Amino acid sequence: MKNTTVLISGASIAGPALAHWLHRAGCAVTVVEKAPALRRGGQAVDFKGATHLTVLERMGILQEVRRRQTGGSDQTIVDANGRRLAVVPGEFTGGDIEITRGDLSALLYDRTSEGCEYVFGDSVTSLTETRGGVHVTFERGAPRTFDLVVGADGIHSNVRRLAFGPESEHVRFLGHYYALADLGGDSESLMYNEPGRMAAIGGPKAPAFFVFASEQLDYDRYDVERQKRILADAYRGAGWRVPELMARLPQARELYLDSISQVRIDHYVKGRVVLLGDSAYGNTLGGFGTGLAVVGAYVLAGELAEAGGDHRVAFARYEEVFRDYAKVARQGNAGPFLAPPTPARIRMRNWTFNRRLLFRAMMKMTDRFATNIALKDYPALTRSSRTP
Repeated sequence: MKNTTVLISGASIAGPALAHWLHRAGCAVTVVEKAPALRRGGQAVDFKGATHLTVLERMGILQEVRRRQTGGSDQTIVDANGRRLAVVPGEFTGGDIEITRGDLSALLYDRTSEGCEYVFGDSVTSLTETRGGVHVTFERGAPRTFDLVVGADGIHSNVRRLAFGPESEHVRFLGHYYALADLGGDSESLMYNEPGRMAAIGGPKAPAFFVFASEQLDYDRYDVERQKRILADAYRGAGWRVPELMARLPQARELYLDSISQVRIDHYVKGRVVLLGDSAYGNTLGGFGTGLAVVGAYVLAGELAEAGGDHRVAFARYEEVFRDYAKVARQGNAGPFLAPPTPARIRMRNWTFNRRLLFRAMMKMTDRFATNIALKDYPALTRSSRTP
């Protein structure tokens, strides 16, 4: 297979999943990650439906993912006095299998680290396509040339910015922010709303989970102290147990704050550079990101293998096959659902969970989105990957 040296930017989920398949197809894979080490812990992610589970099975990791699953639990929605208003079933947030992002990332890393090169604490600074490859410079490492480059580095993709243009041209802010924090001390899974604000503890995403409406903010995504101040300001004057949670915020062991945004890009491909996962079809908290990343990695690697490494053929086929499936990421905005803007909208959202027939219809629609692809069997990838 030609085009055998591949640089993947991003070592979360999409990048290592692609590395798994490309190594199996005979490629020499390098994964570069800006973080100094593999990120452990983190929020829960999930897989839904037969398509997601089939890809995990073909990777040979389905049983291990099941072993590490968190077992999604119900979450009770309460009012300011702690009275129960509705219950969010675990299957809504946890899909068929729920696992922490860190555990899934570690599992994929363990499966690929021996056969692939991982470079932590570094980042791509320029991409120059040449006649026979892509010349890449890095923040720390020496320049190198690769046959192909893959941006699997999330909704704020550095590779997408370098190859396709500024983030502002491809990412649409949806009017809300979310924060994940480890504030300690809570085991009961509870969720509370005020218009434009949600606070949850002990739930599936993180020990403490917040969503709030806001104008677009200008801040350094790596400045944790600034993020804590933003969160505290957003929840000033809130009821229920929010003052107690905010009092713990200065000592938070972990905190992550980001916008709820949606990637809008016409093509995933530019020459020898291709986008995968959230960098191509991200929709924050949309519920399909991890499944799209893992299925996308399988399709992209499979098309490369089937085309004998001819990136022009493979990349075009990847876009053709995957665009309809990924269109679910262009639908919906989790912000107004998790943090409805008015008391009436909060009551309506709660009513959805209290009506079982309506909830079941919503879950069936989710299943259709998750399985809306004719999943090919790529022999070059799968013939030696299935477990007995």
